[in-house]
Amino acid sequence: SLVVLFGATAGAYGAKLGSDERELILLVWQVVDLHSKKVGTLHKSLVKADNLDLSDQCREVSGLTPEGLGKAEPLDRVLQQFSQLVSSDLKVLGRSSYTLCSDGQLLIRQVLHPETSKKNFLLSDCFYSFYDLRKEFHTCYPSSAAVKDQTIKTMAEYLGLGTDEAEEDFGVWQVKTMVAIIFSMLSEGCNHVFTEPETVKYKYETGPCSKSETVDSETVIRARGLPWQSSDQDIARFFKGLNIAKGGVALCLNSQGRRNGEALVRFVNSEQRDLALERHKHHMGSRYIEVYKATGEEFLKIAGGTSNEVAQFLSKENQVIIRMRGLPFTATQEDVLGFLGPECPVTGGKEGLLFVKYPDGRPTGDAFVLFSCEEYAQNALKKHKEILGKRYIELFRSTAAEVQQVLNRYMSTPLIPTLPTPIIPVIPPPYTIATGSIRDCVRLRGLPYTAGIDDILEFMGDATGDIKPHGVHMVLNQQGRPSGDAFIQMKSADKAFMVAQKCHKKTMKDRYVEVFQCSGEEMNFVLMGGTLNRSGLSPPPCKLPCLSPPAYAAFQTAAVIPAEAAALYQPQALLPTTRTPQASAAAPPAVTYYPAQAAQLYMNYTAYYPSPPVSPTTVGYIAAPPGAVAAAATATHTPILPQPGALVRMQGLPYNTGMKEILSFFQGYQYAPDDYNGLIQLSDQARSVLQAPKEWVCL
Repeated sequence: SLVVLFGATAGAYGAKLGSDERELILLVWQVVDLHSKKVGTLHKSLVKADNLDLSDQCREVSGLTPEGLGKAEPLDRVLQQFSQLVSSDLKVLGRSSYTLCSDGQLLIRQVLHPETSKKNFLLSDCFYSFYDLRKEFHTCYPSSAAVKDQTIKTMAEYLGLGTDEAEEDFGVWQVKTMVAIIFSMLSEGCNHVFTEPETVKYKYETGPCSKSETVDSETVIRARGLPWQSSDQDIARFFKGLNIAKGGVALCLNSQGRRNGEALVRFVNSEQRDLALERHKHHMGSRYIEVYKATGEEFLKIAGGTSNEVAQFLSKENQVIIRMRGLPFTATQEDVLGFLGPECPVTGGKEGLLFVKYPDGRPTGDAFVLFSCEEYAQNALKKHKEILGKRYIELFRSTAAEVQQVLNRYMSTPLIPTLPTPIIPVIPPPYTIATGSIRDCVRLRGLPYTAGIDDILEFMGDATGDIKPHGVHMVLNQQGRPSGDAFIQMKSADKAFMVAQKCHKKTMKDRYVEVFQCSGEEMNFVLMGGTLNRSGLSPPPCKLPCLSPPAYAAFQTAAVIPAEAAALYQPQALLPTTRTPQASAAAPPAVTYYPAQAAQLYMNYTAYYPSPPVSPTTVGYIAAPPGAVAAAATATHTPILPQPGALVRMQGLPYNTGMKEILSFFQGYQYAPDDYNGLIQLSDQARSVLQAPKEWVCL
């Protein structure tokens, strides 16, 4: 038996049914016995919507009014009546089972399923399987119009049936005509058989996705504007009624590894994808969600993975995945299981845990956990921001695609990167920071943490022309982040005085900045880790009597790549071998390099000077044209390594080690007389080549 079903909403009608997110206001149905070709009673039921404001099209087509709908029953009761009346009609016809048959897929997929999902009540099983009369008609009559162009009226006209809609009420004519079309398809000339109904998935199935898979771009959409805490199940609920492919929800992460409010969703076919696009600007809670087309390549980039460990972890299907963030680096599997406790057992015990690690095996502080049911996952989420060790732990719902994406992000950086392209020397001669008691410098205090060199130059205004070359020095904290301070070397003490008077408490990015006149000596104290305040100078921790050089020239080569050629292209030069004056004379030249974007304008103001214990290694590169490399090689510059002495390579340093700790470590030994230039921190590229976590080279 078939139950022919027709419905209408308070908004759009026809091909746009359900696209405007309006509620159902009318259901009309009739039971058809396919064997005896008998029909049951035709039923028409109005549905009371929460919003009775009818669109003009709805009023014109249906003839319904808000007053009439106000006396109707709500949707949940109408659906209960539907089930009861269908059962009664089936008994009269001597039948027990039935399948729905609707005019197209919109009523079932785009209206009933989304609306009941939002109103938090379940549809009966009969709404998860139905026949699309348009597809069945096209199968029976291949010469008829394409499925997407079919309507009840065009199908009736093709068969020569009466099409006078004015004779019947809205909805009644549609159901009677659909029944007549079905009987025509069952006639001896056609003998059509209804065998393959459309299905709606009961729930979203999770699962891994391999980068080797082929994903059809006609099945993928991008959803934008999602709440940051939304999970794959929330997204599947937003697309309720449409069939999402297994593991087809991929939440996108930003550069910090946090969700950015976007997701890529893969459907089982292009028809489902097209229906999903009709949900553009539908709501998830109070937020509207934008839906756009996407490509299979974009989906694989986010959701695809190659790790066997991840594939094994995700091989347990229909599991709830929780992401843990902020774990202590020393946390073990036993610690995590103990943190979760017996009220939320992990699937498979230790096998249900996946720690995220860097390529060298160091932990990142992230982990994924599998739970067998929603109850256990909810118990785990209640532990959000509880303490493990000395750290609070964040817990979020996650997805299989997010597991792949996080692992791909952390594991994509190779231990030994490829060599960079040749680089162009911009300003060959080395430079130094001026010292002495002449107050030809200014200190900026209270800078926005997002302020850069260009912001400071704009802040200085006309005084920019009075800044010495390489005269802007940003002060970084021990974590390598901006401290809010900067020093600027002016061409004279008078210029510094004028700038301090003009720019003091001037606004930069909604913050006022204090500007003080100071000397080169005071600037060097701060750059070396000391403090400068109203009570005077506090020397840096590493300024010990036996180590104090006459002037702090530690940053003489701050913007210079220390022994770049030796570090990157000739790593053997960094081994602890004795250096003779003859060997030192052949050392590679000191060349200054600048970021490409800064070299165009303020190339003289791009040297960053962090305060210890952070190493001054912030360097940019410019890709060199082929002819420029030879010209740079033939230039003569001052060697950066002193002539006498020997190299000592230090391994196994703590990651927060700075210059002052190394100086204290070598207290009492003579090294690089009267200069700190003998202390060189290896760049990330040189360190990667040497396969060491963190090293310094001392002369």
